[in-house]
Amino acid sequence: MGNAVTTQVYPLLALNIGKVQAAMYKGKEAKSGIAKSSVEQAVQLTKLGFEGDEQADLVHHGGPDKAICVYSYDHYPHWEKVLGHRLDYGAFGENFTVERLSERDVRVGDIYRIGSATVQVSQPRQPCWKLAMRWGLDELPLLVTNSGATGFYFRVLETGVVHASDELALLQSHPHGITVAEANRVMHQDRDDAEGIRRLLAVEALSESWTTTLTKRLGRLSG
Repeated sequence: MGNAVTTQVYPLLALNIGKVQAAMYKGKEAKSGIAKSSVEQAVQLTKLGFEGDEQADLVHHGGPDKAICVYSYDHYPHWEKVLGHRLDYGAFGENFTVERLSERDVRVGDIYRIGSATVQVSQPRQPCWKLAMRWGLDELPLLVTNSGATGFYFRVLETGVVHASDELALLQSHPHGITVAEANRVMHQDRDDAEGIRRLLAVEALSESWTTTLTKRLGRLSG
């Protein structure tokens, strides 16, 4: 069992949702739901995410393991310097803009209460070319990945209603203690760390896609 926690509470700065929109990227039209706007009304949270929130590429985005994208506003000042302008909430396509939920502290498998819903950390966020399209900087996804300031995803354990004024309350910290930062290290930096892969794969809450990728990698390393 994990450790029950009742004192760690994190207010939402913003709840962001968006529709699929068309944009031009490298001379071609592309569709994405990365452009999100903050909403004030209560929104129903389902197993696949918020009602009214859309993803264009359902193979690589969305789904039960990536129902909610979370990003910390603590990272915004750095990216504002990189991009050369101010960023509004939801700038990284996140559903929850938060404070103080650092990748170094959040653990894969941690369980939170938000509104009337219960959610669980499933994996770090892996930024793709759509973030580059959003801000006109081709190297931005790689910069985000290399910085470790990736954000992370929640799966939904119990559906419910969430309001922008709600708080994320940590209900249970995962006993394995594998942080989002550690998961990023194993996936992106120390790719041959077989023991690190094994520790991460031992977390039953790890997303299906990361489990598949790391299992294949471990097989190659072991072979």
